[in-house]
Amino acid sequence: MGTGVFWLILPEEILSVGAMLLLLVAGWRGDGASRGIGWASVGLLVLAGLALLGPAGHGGSAFEGLYRADSFAAFAKVLVYVAAGVALLLSHDFFDRSGGMRAEYPILILLSAAGMGMMVSATDLLTLYVGLELQSLAAYVLASFMRRDTRSAEAGLKYFILGALASGMLLYGISLVYGFAGSTQFDSVAAAFRIGLGEQGTKIGLLFGLVFVFAGLGFKVSMVPFHMWTPDVYEGAPTPVTAFFASAPKVAAMALLTRVAVGAMGPATDAWRQIIAVCGIASIVWGALGAIVQTNMKRLLAYSSINNVGFVLLGLVPGTPDGVASVLTYLTIYIAMTLGSFLVVLQMRDEEGRPVEAIAALSGLSRTRPMLAAAMAMFMFSLAGIPPLFGFWSKWVVFDALVAVGWWPLAAFGIAASVIGAFYYLKIVKVMYFDEPGASFAPRDSAVEGGLIAVAALAISPLGYLAIPFLGSASLVAAKALF
Repeated sequence: MGTGVFWLILPEEILSVGAMLLLLVAGWRGDGASRGIGWASVGLLVLAGLALLGPAGHGGSAFEGLYRADSFAAFAKVLVYVAAGVALLLSHDFFDRSGGMRAEYPILILLSAAGMGMMVSATDLLTLYVGLELQSLAAYVLASFMRRDTRSAEAGLKYFILGALASGMLLYGISLVYGFAGSTQFDSVAAAFRIGLGEQGTKIGLLFGLVFVFAGLGFKVSMVPFHMWTPDVYEGAPTPVTAFFASAPKVAAMALLTRVAVGAMGPATDAWRQIIAVCGIASIVWGALGAIVQTNMKRLLAYSSINNVGFVLLGLVPGTPDGVASVLTYLTIYIAMTLGSFLVVLQMRDEEGRPVEAIAALSGLSRTRPMLAAAMAMFMFSLAGIPPLFGFWSKWVVFDALVAVGWWPLAAFGIAASVIGAFYYLKIVKVMYFDEPGASFAPRDSAVEGGLIAVAALAISPLGYLAIPFLGSASLVAAKALF
């Protein structure tokens, strides 16, 4: 192994070494240095993203096939670093107001991002597990970061217990696959699937392993029926942490699921396609129906994320480069819509600066904070996939990929099910524009949050369609790296 291999993992090196150095600073300076550590962490994420312009973005395999630096991983890492950076930027003012900011918070985000980098570049089941656990261990602490808040402590405990269960299922699936394939590397597993599907005993063993691996990964992407943790964790965790959970880990887990499905289990596409299709439809319907009855904004967005994961899974069903490209396109637009929605939730504070999460608190927002109401309406309409907002394009590419391989009944069902989702998004708009004004929110005092809301709103506005040529070509190049 030459020194060149370290250029392939440069983003992870930057994040992990930087996190260790910042941890020393936190131990020396204490919580008083938390803001400086936060900005330094954002800088490290930018450096990690720039490192993808070199061999780390297209250099090939490293560590004897355990890790792969390709354009698919680079695309996913850019999304992860952007989402993590935004989560850091919007956390300063939130924790300053609540008095819960600790110097370790940005470091946990960095370590989680490093784990997510390993996840999307994993070409071995053991690398997959190590990256997944590095991301998850940091996430458990982040969920319970506000130790004096009962809801936050409860969220962290639930996330940890159910996460441990999912890890056990994943490990059991990995052990089955290894037992019948004789290897943990994706290429060897794919070869075993190709040969073993002709032998009944090996076929059954490999398919059982496939089901358990997908179940473990399904927990991480919050797909039905492995979604039970999502509403409680999203509601209980601090809002910046919830915004982080809804974006970066979702992208990493979905990218990992895609690489496993296409890279390791490509010969068994007909088998896993059925699992993904059923879970996708169930996620769309259950996410939409669950959101309708919610009164808490963070819980509604949790069910919204389950609903959107369903559409992303439908993009994976074709098992083609166009299908994978639609997954990447959807995730890109989804990040802008979701982060924008949570940025608006962060603006929901009463006169004393305390967070307000009830949907009823948005009553008459169009008359008290018209620009904020307009931004929220744009995010809601975009999440519903209503043209001309950019969220419509994300659903269009998924349905187009399904129709291209003859799965038009599934596309038709997805279109019909999206109507259910539109109901609860429109409910938010109705509350803001047609209900009588309630208690006004505290004045906005963060230029950073206001600027990020404006950027997210512009990204999902009709101006976003100008990015289609670049986004389409970049996502297709990234998708072809898996085939």
